Amino acid sequence: MTLNLVPFVSVDHMMKLVLHLGIERVLVDLAAEIEADFLRWGQFDKTPRIASHSDVGVIELMPTSDGQTYGFKYVNGHPANMKRGLQTVTAFGLLADVETGYPLLLSEMTILTALRTAATSAMAAKWLAPKTTVMALIGNGAQAEFQALAFKAVCGITEVRLYDIDPAATAKCARNLAGRGLTLTPCTSAEEAILGAGIITTVTADKKNATILSDNMVGSGVHLNGVGGDCPGKTELARDILLRSDIFVEYPPQTRIEGEIQQLPADHPVTELWQVITGQAPGRRSQGQVTVFDSVGFAIEDFSALRYIRSKLAETGLFDQLDMIADPDDPRDLFGMILRAA
Repeated sequence: MTLNLVPFVSVDHMMKLVLHLGIERVLVDLAAEIEADFLRWGQFDKTPRIASHSDVGVIELMPTSDGQTYGFKYVNGHPANMKRGLQTVTAFGLLADVETGYPLLLSEMTILTALRTAATSAMAAKWLAPKTTVMALIGNGAQAEFQALAFKAVCGITEVRLYDIDPAATAKCARNLAGRGLTLTPCTSAEEAILGAGIITTVTADKKNATILSDNMVGSGVHLNGVGGDCPGKTELARDILLRSDIFVEYPPQTRIEGEIQQLPADHPVTELWQVITGQAPGRRSQGQVTVFDSVGFAIEDFSALRYIRSKLAETGLFDQLDMIADPDDPRDLFGMILRAA
C-alpha cells in the first residue's frame, strides 16, 4: 500500500511537462478542459476566493469541488515584488478525493496559473470576439507570452501588437515569441497598439485603479480582454467603456469585488460566461458590439488545470512521490507508528 505517497509536480517537472507536450498543445488542451467544466457549471461548489489583503498585495485561497474531487489553489499577488526581483504571482494547488479526503495531487501553480489564465482568455474570446487576426497586447510582463500563444492556438491570431510602459518588457516579450509563427509589432503607446486590433488584451500589474484604456480609444466592434484587474482597487478600463459594452464574467459575486465592474453599481447587468457556453445567453450578437471579458480568475479554472496535469502524469512520468500522509497499519494507532520509527 502506498496511501502515504502523493504525486507532486515540481516547477522543474512542470516546465519539462509543458515542453514535452508543447506549449500550444497545452494551451489548447487547457482551454478545452476549462470549457468542458463550464458546461457542467452547476455541479461545482462555488465561492469567491478567500482573500487576505495588505497594503502591498494579497494572499488568497481558491477552493471548489464537483462532488467527487476537491481542489484548491494558494496564490498571492504582490505587484511590488518585481522591483525586488521576485514574481508578482506565485501559486501551488492540491486535488483530493472527496470520498476519503486523501490528497491526489500536489502541484506548483505559478507556471500553471499563467497557462490557465491565458487558456481561459482565449476560450472566452472564441465565444465573444469578432473574427480577427490582430490582437493588441498591452502589458508585456510575465503573462504576455502565454496570452499571445493562447490566442494564436485557439483563436487564430497571427499578429500581436505589443506595448508596455517599460520598453525592456516589450523587447523581452518579442524575443521570447520570435519564431513562433506570429507577426510581432512593438508599439510606443497604447493608442498605437490598438490600431487595427479586433481583440485588445490588457494585462498590467499595478495595484491601483489605472486607466490603461480611455473611452475614446475603444471603437465599435472590438473585444476587450481585461486580465490585469483582479483585486479591490485595481482596474484597467475607463468606466465609460464598461457602460457601453456587454460585459461577461466568470462568477459575479467575486468579479463585482475584484474585477473591472467594481467601478459600477452592484446591480449593473453582466452575463456569466458559462451561460454563453451552454447556450442559455447570447455572446457576440452584432458587428458593432463591444464585448468585455472581465477576467479575474476563478477556482473552477484551477480545478480544470490541476485535473489536466494529473491526467498527464502516467504519460510523462514527470512527478515525484511525496511521503505526505501518515498511514499506520492500524488507523487507531498513530502514536505507536511514531514509536516504531525509533
